[in-house]
Amino acid sequence: MTIQINSDNNLTIHEEFRTQLQSQISEELRRFSDHITRLEVHLSDENGHKDALNDKRCMVEARLQGMKPIAVTNIANNHEQAVEGAIEKLKTTLDSKIGRLNNN
Repeated sequence: MTIQINSDNNLTIHEEFRTQLQSQISEELRRFSDHITRLEVHLSDENGHKDALNDKRCMVEARLQGMKPIAVTNIANNHEQAVEGAIEKLKTTLDSKIGRLNNN
């Protein structure tokens, strides 16, 4: 499973944070690794450099073998929370999709 992390122009991702995110995502989605070929994580700050509540956005797109990509989005007060929320949404969606495949 390849993980690519992208950010908008308002955000610089330091290598330490990138490594931490990749480890966290790999660990959380390990049980789906047979189905996921690639993950694209897009982090953004919706209000630029202005401080605001719930303006950090994480969109995760999962590319699955033999299926259309699945995308989920989460918005939170910081990027860590946004990523955690997006991962939880993706796990729920993958459980549903892969569960349906296994039942057929």
